[in-house]
Amino acid sequence: MQFTGFLLFVLMLLPLVYLQRLLHREIQAVILLITRSRELTIGLFSVLFFPGVFLHELSHFLMAKLLQVRTGKFSLIPRPLSDGRLQMGFVETEQADVLRDSLIGLAPLIVGTAFVAYAGIYQFQVHTLWEVLEQGQFDLFWMGLGLLPNVPDFYVWFYLTFAVSSTMLPSESDRHAWLPLGLWVVGLLILGIVAGAGSWMLENLAPLLDAFLYAVALLFGLSNVMHLVLLFPSYVFHRLLAYTMKVDVA
Repeated sequence: MQFTGFLLFVLMLLPLVYLQRLLHREIQAVILLITRSRELTIGLFSVLFFPGVFLHELSHFLMAKLLQVRTGKFSLIPRPLSDGRLQMGFVETEQADVLRDSLIGLAPLIVGTAFVAYAGIYQFQVHTLWEVLEQGQFDLFWMGLGLLPNVPDFYVWFYLTFAVSSTMLPSESDRHAWLPLGLWVVGLLILGIVAGAGSWMLENLAPLLDAFLYAVALLFGLSNVMHLVLLFPSYVFHRLLAYTMKVDVA
């Protein structure tokens, strides 16, 4: 039972990665079919996700400053890459040690998750809905879910939460130092187990880590729900446009 949070974390993270990419592709296809312009599509897509991109790059910048790592250029101007991907923005940082590089790369996920937590708890009251659901009060849960649009500024917070959660996952360049750090962590865990601290870690550290991962997994689940809610109309609109215009984009 101590690994329930870890399993739920993995089960929520993997769909989020897939749903984010799928929804981004559908939105880009819709914009491209309407505008028939690659440059305009990139511009409008970037504007749509600007709050999330701004928070993503700002978190890199602030984490680097906090860790006393020198920074260079800061850009929020999108540009297509040679491999077909779209770079929404970037922050240049000086290469530091493995730990600081890993934390700088992890910053968007930390800040984005904190923002989703704030919106979910203080704006949407999803923790109350979750408690009702856990108690098996399904009628009350659906009633509360139906009342969510009545929350003040619901659509503003829904948009901001979606934009942030859809851009908070670290990019490939953000993850460049994670493998060496992971190897160090695994090595330290093995040393701890060999030294006889395995049972102590299971009793004292594992429950705290599992509870933390469980809470993060619930926030990822909220982001998954938002992506699913927007994915269906985006997909249908994309197909309707393609059918009407007799043309589609890959």
